[in-house]
Amino acid sequence: MYCARRVIRMAVEDIGLAAPEALNLCLSAKDAMHFLGSPEGDLALAQAVVYLALAPKSNAVYTAYGEVLADIQKTVAEPVPLHLRNAPTRLMKELDYGKGYRYAHDVEGRVADMECLPASLAGRKYYVPTDQGREKQLGQRMEEIARIKAEKRE
Repeated sequence: MYCARRVIRMAVEDIGLAAPEALNLCLSAKDAMHFLGSPEGDLALAQAVVYLALAPKSNAVYTAYGEVLADIQKTVAEPVPLHLRNAPTRLMKELDYGKGYRYAHDVEGRVADMECLPASLAGRKYYVPTDQGREKQLGQRMEEIARIKAEKRE
């Protein structure tokens, strides 16, 4: 099971969203190892290892997550933007809690153009996809979202 843990960790840290199916494959290998034991379960782990060795690699989420954690520590006392705050009471509504919130499913293109970070982090981008594997498509989608938001601002 130690080997299974290391294989799963590689799937999330070193492969990431370049081949997101790697995590499911590795979790399945862990389950097979747990269910079958050795030596039969060893083959499931071997398949996972071969897949990881051949998979495109990206640590972009791992890197972004570290940056997010650092910013959380620096901005822990900053307020949540008013438009993201729930307004269950009349007073909160009068204080503009929730005012200006846009629900993505209610807008054209399903992309709501609103800032969701505290003022000091406005515009900050954490995840920068690589051109490896599935991340290339994710990068294209991020560009498409940026274009839709820019069009809405015009």
